[in-house]
Amino acid sequence: MKKYKKIYIEITNVCNLECDFCPETRRKLEFMSIESFSKILGQIKDYTDYIYLHVKGEPFLHPELDRILDTSHDAGLKVNITTNGTLINKVREMLIAKPAIRQINFSLQSFDGNKVKESKEKYIANILSFVNEALNKSKIIIALRLWNLDKNNEINLKREKNNEILKYIEKEFSLSYKIQEKIIQERGIKLADRLYLNQDYQFGWPDIRRTELNKTGFCYGLYNQVAILVDGTVVPCCLDGEGIINLGNIHTSKFSEIIGSERACNIVKGFKRRETVEELCQKCTFRERFDE
Repeated sequence: MKKYKKIYIEITNVCNLECDFCPETRRKLEFMSIESFSKILGQIKDYTDYIYLHVKGEPFLHPELDRILDTSHDAGLKVNITTNGTLINKVREMLIAKPAIRQINFSLQSFDGNKVKESKEKYIANILSFVNEALNKSKIIIALRLWNLDKNNEINLKREKNNEILKYIEKEFSLSYKIQEKIIQERGIKLADRLYLNQDYQFGWPDIRRTELNKTGFCYGLYNQVAILVDGTVVPCCLDGEGIINLGNIHTSKFSEIIGSERACNIVKGFKRRETVEELCQKCTFRERFDE
């Protein structure tokens, strides 16, 4: 078994939306070159079988996504993509033809998290049209996500907005039941072969500026995942979107040395003791889910 269940590679931190649940990055906006991507794969392919083309940014914006997927396939790596779905019509034919793709996650909450000029019906229709084609013509797994619920709002206006989207899905796949009546919180529901829907609570990105600290707990960062930002910075997990816990740069240091560094090892040892040794981890509320 390889060391990591998944490794995130941020091929771009540029996004075409400004979601209210996703803080705008303060880092330089850029796209990873094919040369850099290929060199990264050469260093990590012995550590995982799965890469995720996401931390911040919209991966469908990358002008060389086609070559990125081919390079991943040549390296023997399966690709998972998380997208807001707004650009699906520009890349749909290319995606279906790529054997490297294992799964595509659509963050459907992106529509209501933005001031989008397009109609919600058209937005959902474009995505569901692709989903049907992908299920029929490829082996791609599709996950539809609505990660926008609020634990503190009993009425929950976002749940009501989600119901609009769920009605489109129910109609598209001729479901004989109401999704909201079947779905299990934080686990989701299987709608068809290779098609899943997950509805969950909105999480907050960890913020070093928070004043609250929680020095106890566990996380899977560096346990079963690690992330590489667009400039090559290696961080423990996919939620360190600003590169606060900078373990080193894969362009100037070997990946094996970075994950074997004293700082990286201390993070893992801390989690084994259910202790958070990094300040950002102490200010991460998502990590607290693992203690529930």
